[in-house]
Amino acid sequence: MVSASAGVLALLVAGVFAAGPLGEALRQVVVSAEGGTAPDAQASVELPPLSTAVAALPDAAGASGSLPGLAGNTDVAWATRMADATNVSVRAIQSYAGVALAKQAENPGCHLGWNTLAAVGSVESGNGTHGGSSIAADGKVSPPIYGIALDGVGVTNIPDSDGGAIDGDPSIDRAVGPMQLIPEAWRNWGTDGSGDGVADPQNFDDSVLATANYLCHAGGDLSTLAGWERAIAAYNDATPYALKVSSAAVTFAATAARTDAAG
Repeated sequence: MVSASAGVLALLVAGVFAAGPLGEALRQVVVSAEGGTAPDAQASVELPPLSTAVAALPDAAGASGSLPGLAGNTDVAWATRMADATNVSVRAIQSYAGVALAKQAENPGCHLGWNTLAAVGSVESGNGTHGGSSIAADGKVSPPIYGIALDGVGVTNIPDSDGGAIDGDPSIDRAVGPMQLIPEAWRNWGTDGSGDGVADPQNFDDSVLATANYLCHAGGDLSTLAGWERAIAAYNDATPYALKVSSAAVTFAATAARTDAAG
C-alpha cells in the first residue's frame, strides 16, 4: 500500500507545473495567427468582438471526427480550418467552440465567445500544451498540469483548501488543469463537459466549461467592456493579464473572421 505522502509526491512528479499566466504561450499564438513577430500587448483593454463558432449539424453525431460531450457541438470542418489558421489544436478548438455554443444557448445574455475562452486557455497553458502536455480524444490532458504553489512568494497566498484532493498538494493550494482554476473555483464551477459523467479539472472540456461558468457568473454581460473586464478580473485581477487575454481574444476573432470569409 502506498502512503498518502508518497501518493501525493507521485501525482506531482507525474504532472506538469505551470508558472502561468504563460506569456510565451500567448506570444506563440499571436505569432501564428498574425504571421511574423509577436507584438507587445496592447496598451489598454479592448473589448473583443464575440466570435461565433459553427455548430455541427444535428445528424453529425457519429460522423468522422465528431466527439461526445460539448466538443461534439462544433462543426469538425470549421474547427479544422480554425486550427490551421491559429496553430491551436483541432481538439482544443472543438472544446472552446462547443462550450461557447452551449453557453450561448443556456445563457444568451452572457455573450461569451469561443475566442475569449481560447484567449484564457492560451495565456494559462498554451491551450493545454504547456510542458509537453497534449489533449486526448476524450479531453484528458496528459501529463496533468499544476500551477506553482500559491504561497504568497510573488503570488497570492492561498492556504490549502482541499487537502490535496484537487491539486495534489496537502500543504498549499495550486491552480489545476489547462485553464488553471484554483481548487475553490473548481469546487464551485467544475462540472462534466466531456460527457463521461465525471467532473475532472484535468479534462480539457470540463476545465473549459468551468471557466465559462465562472466568467459568465462574474461578468454578467460580456458584450460590454465593463462586463468583460469584470469577468477577466475575477479570474486574475492583474492588469497585464487582462491586456494579454484581450489581445489574444481580439486576434482570435480577427483570424476567425478572415478564415470564415475565405471559405
